[in-house]
Amino acid sequence: MDTPAGEFNFTKLERVVFGPGKVATLGRELERRGLSRAVVATGKTLGKSQLLERVTGALGARCAAVYAGCAQHVPAATVRALTAEMRRVDADAVISFGGGSPIDTVKVAAASILSGSDATSGARGLEFSGGIRGDGRDVVHFAVPTTLSAGEYTPIGGVTDEASRVKGGVIDARLQPRLVLNDPELTVETPEWLWVATGMRAFDHAVEASYSIRHQLIADTLAAKAIALLVEHLPASIKTTGEASIAHRGYCQMAAWFSIFGGLNTRFGVSHALGHQIGPKWDVPHGVTSCITMPHVMRFMAGVAPQRFAPIAAGLGVKFDPANAGPAALECADRVEKFIAQFNVPHTLREAGVKRSELAEIAGTVLNEVEHSGVVDRPVNREEIVSLLESAY
Repeated sequence: MDTPAGEFNFTKLERVVFGPGKVATLGRELERRGLSRAVVATGKTLGKSQLLERVTGALGARCAAVYAGCAQHVPAATVRALTAEMRRVDADAVISFGGGSPIDTVKVAAASILSGSDATSGARGLEFSGGIRGDGRDVVHFAVPTTLSAGEYTPIGGVTDEASRVKGGVIDARLQPRLVLNDPELTVETPEWLWVATGMRAFDHAVEASYSIRHQLIADTLAAKAIALLVEHLPASIKTTGEASIAHRGYCQMAAWFSIFGGLNTRFGVSHALGHQIGPKWDVPHGVTSCITMPHVMRFMAGVAPQRFAPIAAGLGVKFDPANAGPAALECADRVEKFIAQFNVPHTLREAGVKRSELAEIAGTVLNEVEHSGVVDRPVNREEIVSLLESAY
């Protein structure tokens, strides 16, 4: 028996507020921090929704501006536009309202303010040990998510180079939202496919945190609970209405939080690396990429580290024998594939509109991320990445 040993690094997240109607507390959260000039960043759809009025209304006079140009995969131009708006009103706070795209847009824009330069120009990879250089202002970020992708719990922001369609990122502890406000009532207009797909993204976080070579007991424990909550509540959240749906959605939001709690310590694996490049290359939402890639990568990892599937098995209710973990690990992959099959989302790259002839074009970039993250027990080669892409096709 091995004695637990390691370290756990926390982010600058100070507070998570959750429950129906909690958006009304947003203005008080700014007031208690002495913040008075907030920019709300969201996408075009929520920018036209009455739900936005609940956010701006809660801010009152502290809402200095609304930027509604955030877009999927975070094109660099949208980051630059938000940065300009934040500088125009001399913002001391920024509220991301929506899914992972507004959240990441805010993070990279905040990185530009911090560095005093265009943070999109250097975002080609992701250096976990790095940080942003510069003496710019620290703009406080509050996140009000309407999906389950859970990017609000990390200080990592992704951004896409429009010309190359390659996604990179920035990371700095100061980019972490200080407050995450989970109000399930604000998710009622989220399209069903997006809610489900981002729920599977959270599922992917829990799975890849579990079988990472860097896994830890706290991440394992929360990952198992996240999986169990999603299995119980994600289908119910779209099959029910009214107060019942709000309740199920609230539990899904808790699952998203649990799924990624230890993620910066464990890091994520091949499924995430595939998604990071499939997404911008072929304009496939990241939640959808998890629906497509996760079962195939789970089977791959069942051959690499079946012994680390115990938390996944616990969440799925699969009997797990540590002395013979391979069969249970493969059953976990099968269970996940069947779970995803019930939802109206693309299940293959072909269904997502990807051209088979182009699959190999992203293999090198994916491999670089896998090597850099260092979460697989052995070297992964380009042929294995291509094989996974072919299986997912």
